[in-house]
Amino acid sequence: MRKIRFLPEFLKGEINPSTSTELFGVTYDAPFGIAPVGLTSLMWPGADAALAAAAAKHRIPYTLSTVATEKPEVAGPAADGMGWFQLYPPKQENLRRDIIDRAAKSGFTTLVVTADVPWPSRRERQRKAHVRVPLAIGPKLITQTALRPAWTMALLRRGMPRFRTIEDYPETKSMKTVAGFATTSLGNTLSAEYLTAVREQWEGPLVVKGILSPEGARRCVELGADAVQVSNHGARQLNGTVAGIDALAPIVAEVGSDVPVLFDSGVRDGLDVARAIALGASMVFCGRAFMFGLGALGDAGPSHTYEILQDGLINTMYQVGCTSLDELADRLV
Repeated sequence: MRKIRFLPEFLKGEINPSTSTELFGVTYDAPFGIAPVGLTSLMWPGADAALAAAAAKHRIPYTLSTVATEKPEVAGPAADGMGWFQLYPPKQENLRRDIIDRAAKSGFTTLVVTADVPWPSRRERQRKAHVRVPLAIGPKLITQTALRPAWTMALLRRGMPRFRTIEDYPETKSMKTVAGFATTSLGNTLSAEYLTAVREQWEGPLVVKGILSPEGARRCVELGADAVQVSNHGARQLNGTVAGIDALAPIVAEVGSDVPVLFDSGVRDGLDVARAIALGASMVFCGRAFMFGLGALGDAGPSHTYEILQDGLINTMYQVGCTSLDELADRLV
């Protein structure tokens, strides 16, 4: 990100930057939203409720993951029209149809199909941290909960983290089998034929997430996608993959005149949002930034994160002399 720089233009007098943007017929107050994150309640109990509430308050997109810890029937209404649903493609057709139907009935406006998890990765950092579901009750966890009383009290109020979207299906009988079910039944299925079937079922805007090549982006458009989301899954799938920001401009050049190009991966502040917008992104998504907010401030964290990102974006626009998001591209070095 840091190699992307702006050349400010001064002597423009008073300017009033506007960050509102329209996408899929919906007007959002900012050009960034909340990316899908799994196991959210491990980071803060009740995280999805807080994220949905912040999205509704600030009028930005909020993407609920299939493997988040709240049901679409709860998170969708809480997002008040700002909800998007991220689908890890189920192998079983009946399961795919049911999950998509639930998302539609719960008020999610946009379906985000994840393409960049063809197989579960090792995720060594996660293994080293002993992140697992269900939580392993032992001396280490007891010590950690004692040192973090706010988290522990929230956990007691909200209950243990669970994959609530998929836990009610017959194939899952306990938290342990739910985790195994998520590993064995979601992903490793996406193909041209599969995406076509999803397109036929989903009536709203359809986004394919995890695209890194211009050819892949063009193929998604040909198969009916309304947008592609450039992402390397936060580099959590493959540490040796290309950086998402390096893949953005070539994909915009390939399909940007036909469909919106969205972006996530490595976005930490408002300046990063401006950089991605300048390179052609129509909407930028942040995952880790909002998780940091939750971890630091609990339920108040997502709104505080929004304020930091929005203030940073507006400040960048002031500094480089832009009144609209479209002008950012003209300030790139």
